[in-house]
Amino acid sequence: MEKRNERIRIFAGSSSRAFAGKMCSYLGIEAGISEVFQFSEGNTYVKIGENVRNKDVYIVQTVGLKANDSFMELLFWIDSFKRSSARSVTVIMPYFSYAKADKKDEPRVSIRARVCADCIEIAGADRVITIDLHSPQIQGFFKKPVDNLYAYPLLCEYMKSRGTADLVVVSPDAGFARDARRYGSYLGVPVYICEKTRTDHSERASVNILSGPLAAKNALIVDDFTISGGTLIETANLMKEKGVDQVYAMVTHALLHEKAIEELMKSPIHRLIATDTVENPNLLNNEKIEIISVAPLFAEAVNIIQHEGSLSSLFDSLPERVLKSSF
Repeated sequence: MEKRNERIRIFAGSSSRAFAGKMCSYLGIEAGISEVFQFSEGNTYVKIGENVRNKDVYIVQTVGLKANDSFMELLFWIDSFKRSSARSVTVIMPYFSYAKADKKDEPRVSIRARVCADCIEIAGADRVITIDLHSPQIQGFFKKPVDNLYAYPLLCEYMKSRGTADLVVVSPDAGFARDARRYGSYLGVPVYICEKTRTDHSERASVNILSGPLAAKNALIVDDFTISGGTLIETANLMKEKGVDQVYAMVTHALLHEKAIEELMKSPIHRLIATDTVENPNLLNNEKIEIISVAPLFAEAVNIIQHEGSLSSLFDSLPERVLKSSF
């Protein structure tokens, strides 16, 4: 691997310490020195512990399980780096929770993703790197560059390594159909699209299959994120009704809470494969859950940016060193 640019400094926010550590390990550099403290009334304090003048700073902070706290902390980090004369500040946000709020789909509601984008830019960010945004058009909410990486090549390579035969890819709703077809194309298997209806904000939806009979022993349900696990489980139940032997589920962002884990354990899902974009303690030491790291993918993106290359090289195929470092 080429010699790293000495201007790179990677700092970890409180929600992504392990993730940032994996990135630094991949790049062969030390993590930046920093401090985060939260006062008793909820006020957040951040402090940089080293000189960042004229450095290319990357602040790693996912906005997930504690979205509001994590997002405010991220803004404070951006501001502190800009006020400390960093040459550039790039936000690495493995998961952007408010990306789900990307449109005004009912009266008198906020387009929260747009508000967050404005805040990140006003705070002083020069670039944002994320993965599997819920809606790609969110990149248009920013005036600064936004790089939206894809997890499907990495997840598909992992599925290939398992050697699961007679497989079909299943999308739980029409909204994820285009992404599901990417999985199907990469794996060289058929794709089935289901219909999902949601009547409220309870994070529960009903799922019905749209297209044809299922003629396969194994099904792989794919989605970008899961919180309650309800959609995955309902889709898995439907797959079992269709005669599938084993059901796998694969998501980029897993925000499952304790109750959701209990439901997952009782469900027909044989394995849930997720990435580490969210540091979720509920996923650890569970026989049904396997975690694949996308930190090496982000680290490779940093390497490409620092050497003025194109990130499009990561969209359809991945360097062997990324695969070896991820699983």
